[in-house]
Amino acid sequence: MQHYLSTWEEMAAAGGQFEMEEITVRGIPMRVFKNAPPTMRAFWELTAGYADRDYIVYEDERYTYAEVAATVRSLAHHLRDAHGVTNGDRVAISMRNFPEWVMTYWATVSLGAAVVGMNAWWTSEEMKFGMTDAQPKVAVVDDERIERLLPVLDDIRAESPMHVISVRSDRELPADCSRWSDVVDGSTAPTELPAAEIDPDDDVCIFYTSGTTGFPKGAQLTHRGSVHNVMNLVFMSLTAATAEAKAKAAGDIEGKEMGNLTDAASQPVYMAPTPLFHVTANNCLLQPCTLVGGKIVLTYKWDPGRALELIEREGVTTFSGVPTMSRELISHPDWEKRNTSTIQGMGGGGAALQPDLVEKIDKSLSKGAPSTGYGLTETHGIVTANAAKFFVEKPASCGRAVPVCDVKLVDDEGNEVEMTPEARGQLCVRGPIVVKGYINLPDATADAIREGWFNTGDIAMVDDDGFIYIVDRAKDMVLRGGENVYSAEVEAAIYQNEAVAEAAVFGVPDDRLGEEVGVAIYLHPGSSLTAEQLQEFLGASIAKHKVPRYVWTLDEQLPRNASGKFLKRDLKERLIPTL
Repeated sequence: MQHYLSTWEEMAAAGGQFEMEEITVRGIPMRVFKNAPPTMRAFWELTAGYADRDYIVYEDERYTYAEVAATVRSLAHHLRDAHGVTNGDRVAISMRNFPEWVMTYWATVSLGAAVVGMNAWWTSEEMKFGMTDAQPKVAVVDDERIERLLPVLDDIRAESPMHVISVRSDRELPADCSRWSDVVDGSTAPTELPAAEIDPDDDVCIFYTSGTTGFPKGAQLTHRGSVHNVMNLVFMSLTAATAEAKAKAAGDIEGKEMGNLTDAASQPVYMAPTPLFHVTANNCLLQPCTLVGGKIVLTYKWDPGRALELIEREGVTTFSGVPTMSRELISHPDWEKRNTSTIQGMGGGGAALQPDLVEKIDKSLSKGAPSTGYGLTETHGIVTANAAKFFVEKPASCGRAVPVCDVKLVDDEGNEVEMTPEARGQLCVRGPIVVKGYINLPDATADAIREGWFNTGDIAMVDDDGFIYIVDRAKDMVLRGGENVYSAEVEAAIYQNEAVAEAAVFGVPDDRLGEEVGVAIYLHPGSSLTAEQLQEFLGASIAKHKVPRYVWTLDEQLPRNASGKFLKRDLKERLIPTL
């Protein structure tokens, strides 16, 4: 730990890459990295030196940095010239993890416009809500999403004009829609990006979070916040790796030979198995991979056998997904058959890595170690990180807070709690990584971010070394495979069924996904509704992962406390053992 703390100080020292200074951002004093690029456009322009390297591998397709950059320039000019997209506008992306997702992202943010990262699991009605809320000038959409978009496209356009660019689709398109291949051509692209004036605090991306009131909220990520998240990731990774190497050299600890994270001669290779419409894959994998000239490996869908094949073929050095993905990889029959020796870090976020999984990853990697990060959409990515020997020694901790982030604990009344190993409180965060707010929701923004402090809603404790432990959640939600499913949103959809008198949604433990969605319902007298009928009903209005897997229909009204709130803990203790 002393090596870790001293390395931290050396990394952040004056004159270094991670030197910090205090500035005022939107009226809030905070630490920032003095040498941070000002915008994500400047960040993207740093990749010019990687031109001949592979950048994107999608299944059996391969694109170099130069090829992607040409396509980015072509699309950026088309968006500006044909559709008037400029600073302050928005472009929606709704598709699988296709290479076009990445290309559209860099083209959009280089114009000073904001990407609207649409959840690819959304139904037609959810797509309508997001596009009506964000009002993008252009939507870039794949074939599956086109099918869901067409029934509501006229309704969306009635609120705001929106051009649609179709990706990887041969279906007939309505008016004011075009095909990617007809409007983007990297071989004839201009040699420069369009000029753009971008402020570090301009919106760079709108990512939707599940809403506690039944509707998703569009979080406003900024250029400054995104840049600082990437620098935080690099800082935390290098600090852990360097400190462990120092400890081994000093003879203070023993351990296996590790891969060299700082070896400039070898290209880092990241696998992104989770959707790019989340900060986990976009901000915490794609962006740091791009900064260091790495190769990003994308797949059509999650399949552990195929993932192992690509890990061996591409020499993946970093694998980061939700915990169940790491568990499925190391327990897969092909794990011993494939060469996974290139993996230097495995883990991820979206849910806590169980202590047994931390140990299994450590033992399964010949030259690598487990890693994790804790964060939220509202923090652009990570708030904390834990990796290498420090994660093995503290497997229940999500790590120390990133260097530009202030943290505090508060009680239910908002009073600050002294951070001792015995104290528990709601974890609050302040710094450049906190989002600007939620679009069109000033009250929700004011409630979530107070004097620069964002309340995560998670109950935490902090040990004597400054390592943070998430011990419970204050928000009523289910964390399913890395997806936040807010109970209120699902309950609001359930109450649309006239047979339901009462409904209480809660999480049910699941070995693979961490939690599954469960619901206890009480029907109006004389009504009937089977679990299958309810699930079919909900499938038309909310995304599949939000539909309860477990449905209990009770013969009596749901238990309540004195204030009338359902006693969900009592319901869980009573019902879950019946499975």
